[in-house]
Amino acid sequence: MSSRRPQRKHSPGGLDSRLSRTLLLLLLSTASAQEVTPNRAACVVSHAVNGSSVSCHPPAQIPRRFPADTVYLVVEFFNLTRLPDDTLRGPARLQELHLSSNQLESLSPKFLLPTPLLQVLDLTRNRLARLPPGLFQPLAALHTLVLKENPLEALESSWLLGLKALRHLDLSENRLQTLPPGLLANVTSLRILDLSNNQLKALPPDLLKGPLRLERLHLEGNGLQVLGEGLLAPQPDLRYLFLNDNKLATVAAGALQGLRQLDFLDLSNNLLTGAPKGPWTSLGQPTRDMKDGFDISGNPWICDGNLEDLYGWLVANKDKMFSRNATRCAGPEAWKGRVLLVAAESH
Repeated sequence: MSSRRPQRKHSPGGLDSRLSRTLLLLLLSTASAQEVTPNRAACVVSHAVNGSSVSCHPPAQIPRRFPADTVYLVVEFFNLTRLPDDTLRGPARLQELHLSSNQLESLSPKFLLPTPLLQVLDLTRNRLARLPPGLFQPLAALHTLVLKENPLEALESSWLLGLKALRHLDLSENRLQTLPPGLLANVTSLRILDLSNNQLKALPPDLLKGPLRLERLHLEGNGLQVLGEGLLAPQPDLRYLFLNDNKLATVAAGALQGLRQLDFLDLSNNLLTGAPKGPWTSLGQPTRDMKDGFDISGNPWICDGNLEDLYGWLVANKDKMFSRNATRCAGPEAWKGRVLLVAAESH
């Protein structure tokens, strides 16, 4: 066996190449760390051609003034109960404002006045029990308004005045018990409405008169007892309808008529025992094919002749049915506990 060892290759300067690379990487990483390590007491500011983005999280100190070219601003996870009225004076081109996960209890009526170009406003997870009239009126360009996880107990129709461009309104996980008539009368561009996980027991009949092309409606997690005849009629383009986890015992015969664009329907976990003739005939048609399916599980269905209309629809659309095994009969005794689809196919 040869005792000769392979010769080491040296770099031009005479240093071992591996050692040279190691030293170089170490020097670069040290320099990089010195240049990039953020000042934890300051907000992170990123500059771009179209404007600056500013992101403030604890323990950063919120500056008294933000850069005049700020288009994206985040101030989150601070224990702020209020913000000064002039907080937004300066960045007149602001387009997105995220104030979630604070403790905000109120906002000045003039707070948003300096930001007429604002498009997205996120006020998630604060302590806003009410909003001042006219707060959103200057925001003609606003298309997304998120107010979820606040203690809002009531709304006023005047709050949404001026929001002609609004496409997404999220009022989920508040404490809403009622909604005022005409709430959405002026928000004609609305596409997504989320009222889930509130305490609503009934809805005003004119709730959906206003939006011209609503596509997604979240009403799950409330205490709704009746789905009325004309509630959904103004929205023939509705594609996603969530009514699960309510106390629905009645679906009116014409409640779902006209929803020929519907892709998904969730009626699970309600108190439905029967179904009148009529609601299902326009659903699952070849024009749309209800492509994303439906769920009617978790209801105490009484599997007798009163479900004849539903039976025929289930058999025709069984391939789109979610939770088949959890969709069972609560009666009569001969069918108690058996799968609803089996009952449908036996009729």
